[in-house]
Amino acid sequence: MPVAVEMGRLTSPIVVERGSIVNRVRDTMPTMTTGAQEPQADPSQSPASAAALPMPLLADGCRQLGLALTPAQEAQFARYYALLVEWNERLNLTTITAPTDVQVKHYLDSLVALPLIAEELGVQLPIMKPLRVADVGTGAGFPGVPLKIAAPALALTLMDGTQKKIAFLEAIVATLGLQNVTLVHGRAEELGRAETQRERYDVVVARAVAPLNVLAEYVLPLVRVGGLAVAYKGPSAPQEFIDARKAIATLGGEAVRLAPVTVPHLDERRYILLIKKVKASPSQYPRGQGLARKKPL
Repeated sequence: MPVAVEMGRLTSPIVVERGSIVNRVRDTMPTMTTGAQEPQADPSQSPASAAALPMPLLADGCRQLGLALTPAQEAQFARYYALLVEWNERLNLTTITAPTDVQVKHYLDSLVALPLIAEELGVQLPIMKPLRVADVGTGAGFPGVPLKIAAPALALTLMDGTQKKIAFLEAIVATLGLQNVTLVHGRAEELGRAETQRERYDVVVARAVAPLNVLAEYVLPLVRVGGLAVAYKGPSAPQEFIDARKAIATLGGEAVRLAPVTVPHLDERRYILLIKKVKASPSQYPRGQGLARKKPL
């Protein structure tokens, strides 16, 4: 069955312990990257020099997206890049490390959803409302950290099941001076059943985590009724949406927008799927023991 993918609404309706929240990260309340190997950053470039690295593609791309970055925000993105390259040598956070590729394939690819989120929630850019945002399977901090840098008012929670990545994110939060950020170590299927996390967020984002019929079970139990789940997807998005309609409905969601988006300076197809939480998720979800992946809804 074909699905409409035009812009607009679809016509049919810090020591972090496992599963814990640590409020030691400033004034607080988590994508895992995949894909082909990319050229590596110049090994002669030190993290210190990278911190002052100009980011013209990021600045131009943000202007195209209607996002205005201050010099301080541009400097935060540069410091983020420096730490990413430094930590990647021992943690293998991402295959994408060349400066131009990080600006486009990580930073701008993360930020492309921000105008859509603002429009759907009826708020203007820059977002000044302290929306509670969770990033599930954040990995090296994408898309959550770029969203936070561009919209500092967001109350951000970064979730990941790997402790070493949480340690990296702790360094990012401290070095960039990010406020109102919480790090949570745990698996999505566990956190979605925790009273402190379940249906607590205005927006839950996920990028390169799982097929949509699996991802829905990870993210929708975390979204409050009336909130949004935001899935970053590639060319397979229309088919993934068809396969996931049952899961979305079962978990209390309603897909309101499947938008093809243009990431500035990137010649690859991207989609953003916005799912509104219209009713509470049934208490048996998310299922444990990997059942979301083994037996998708």
